[in-house]
Amino acid sequence: MTTIRTYQPSDAQAVTEIWNEVIADGTAFAEEEILTREECSELFAKQTCAAVAVDENGEILGAYILHPNYSGRLGHICNASFAVRKAYRGKHIGEKLVKDCVEQARNLGFRIMQFNAVIETNTHARHLYERLGFRQSGMIPRGFRMKDGRFENICQYYLEL
Repeated sequence: MTTIRTYQPSDAQAVTEIWNEVIADGTAFAEEEILTREECSELFAKQTCAAVAVDENGEILGAYILHPNYSGRLGHICNASFAVRKAYRGKHIGEKLVKDCVEQARNLGFRIMQFNAVIETNTHARHLYERLGFRQSGMIPRGFRMKDGRFENICQYYLEL
């Protein structure tokens, strides 16, 4: 059984490995450089909320970060990023992470969750977001440079919390 819990500094090594899998794939995150454990720890420490998915043996299967997307008059809009260990993709870990993230965003007083750049060809993520009530609000043609140099369209999604 998978549970979601708050990120702890002791999770840094596993989370760094998972986050770097997504960066190395070059098909989702904007980052191009692999993070050191220290860089990943700093990234997670500065978030409004960060959590991990853990199995019954304590293995970390995925993680998310949640933070304001904007400041000031737009500070009620949040953004999040999700990563699932390759070996566990397709097992609904991402869904549990997204659902928990949405709940945490509501609890923190955010009113809208916005995803700025979901790759159009990332159909699994797009279907998950749509199934959970997110709406596509736009598309930027050729907005994401893939690892192989091709450009893919990016879709924006939002959910009123």
